[in-house]
Amino acid sequence: MDRLWSPWRMEYIESAHDEQDQGCVFCGLLEDAEEAATRVLDRTGLAFVALAKYPYNPGHLLVLPVRHVDELEAMTEDEHLEVARLLQRSIRALREAADPHGFNVGLNLGRAAGAGIPEHLHWHVVPRWGGDTNFMPVVGQTRVLPELLDETFAKLRPRFAGG
Repeated sequence: MDRLWSPWRMEYIESAHDEQDQGCVFCGLLEDAEEAATRVLDRTGLAFVALAKYPYNPGHLLVLPVRHVDELEAMTEDEHLEVARLLQRSIRALREAADPHGFNVGLNLGRAAGAGIPEHLHWHVVPRWGGDTNFMPVVGQTRVLPELLDETFAKLRPRFAGG
């Protein structure tokens, strides 16, 4: 049997139980200047775009309100508009940088709906290509990503710079 080594997954496996005690990871991302510098692609006063730390595909982005909010109806109209604007900008940037064949864009509202971090609303923007899925997620519970986060960040960051 061939082995596919993916040592970066260990951080995800080990952090699954730790993150519950560390407060909101998304609010923490904005407070940690070093991590924000390598993951936050765009930030306004009301919303921001970040690379997903554990992406489904290269270029998997998260669009979030800056304010810690867990209910869609608790967002202000301005927050909704800013999130929508950043969703559009994210898709445009991904089209320019990676030329995906399609996108999955969505919000999992509540743990029962699949939200892994339900306490801070976040929309997923996942670029998709024909043939980007294989047996690994089904059989091995592992995704094979052909690009490191730093490389994805370097491709996308210039497309967000300057508004």
